[in-house]
Amino acid sequence: MFGVDGNWGPRALAMAAAVWTGMSVGGVSAIAQNQAAPVAVDAVVEEPLSQTVPVLGRLVAIQRGTVAALARGPVLEVHVSVGDRVHEGDILITQAMDRLERSRDVAKEAVDAALAAVATARSQQQLAEQELARLDKLKGSAAFSSAQREDKSFEVAVRRAQVGEANAEVARARALLAEAQLDVDLGIVRAPFDGVVLERHTVRGAYMNVGDPAITLINDRYLEVEADVPASRIGGLQMGREVRLHFGGGISYGGVVRAVVPEENALTRTRIVRFIPDFDESTTMSPAAGQTVTVDLPVGEARDVVTVHKDAIMPRGDQNTVFVVNEDRTVAPRPVQLGEAVGTRFVVLDGLQPGDLVVTRGNERLHPGQAVIWPGADEAGAEARSGTSG
Repeated sequence: MFGVDGNWGPRALAMAAAVWTGMSVGGVSAIAQNQAAPVAVDAVVEEPLSQTVPVLGRLVAIQRGTVAALARGPVLEVHVSVGDRVHEGDILITQAMDRLERSRDVAKEAVDAALAAVATARSQQQLAEQELARLDKLKGSAAFSSAQREDKSFEVAVRRAQVGEANAEVARARALLAEAQLDVDLGIVRAPFDGVVLERHTVRGAYMNVGDPAITLINDRYLEVEADVPASRIGGLQMGREVRLHFGGGISYGGVVRAVVPEENALTRTRIVRFIPDFDESTTMSPAAGQTVTVDLPVGEARDVVTVHKDAIMPRGDQNTVFVVNEDRTVAPRPVQLGEAVGTRFVVLDGLQPGDLVVTRGNERLHPGQAVIWPGADEAGAEARSGTSG
């Protein structure tokens, strides 16, 4: 081994190097075995699952209609154009009201005349009552005439009736005035609800009769989804059942079933179902009546299933395996039997329980019994120890 001069020979040096290399490799391997591998984990959960089928629907307006003229007369001004947004009570059309205003003025004069007639009748009644009172004071004297008193009593009764008749005429005149004022008011066509102008049916100068179409409005902020649903799919659609509504371009909102119309189309074997969309105020989408909507229709009742994240699955031949994190933060492989996909997760038929922690990232480098660490592992361990001690 040693040379003549007492130094290391070539063979001795080679053997020493081999021993040192073996020790180094063994030491590194041992250190690697004891080091915790950084991974990402996810919990196995139990959640409700509802299978769905897509059904085409459309947005429909709850408030849409043609506003009609309520008075006869020529159109003086049309105040809106197609596409204008209006609010309830806004003026849409003004009709020429000269004739109507003159009729109202005549009705006002009739009321004044009736009030004057009431005042006259009351004065005549008071005069007759005073004369009757003077005759009563003459009772027992030679100047008293029973026939004259009887005539005056009859006159008092007539005057009282005339006052009542005059009051009735006042009421009639006031009713005619109210009707004339109503005609003037109805000469202004107003928006019955908030909405957007879809169509104008008249122009300035046109003559309109009562009931003629004036303006068509639609309330684009009060919409529902209507879908023709196959009768075989109606069973899972109770009122209030939540659904998902897709509007294209990756935009979707939640919704609930409002009503199932109890009438079936004999040709298509479908029934109309109405859904209330849950539009949030921050949406940039401008919904419109007639817009196509895809409804994710639930099939049957929802059921609770156990699911695992897709990234935890490691296919090995015909078997799917996951790495489960033990309480001591080591991992163990476990075969699982999977069902259908639910978004980014799989339904677990066998092999896992809710609450199991599985590795979703870094699992391809792991081996059984290896220690692992993940963000929040210390907090999770503290919570587990606290729960155990409690």
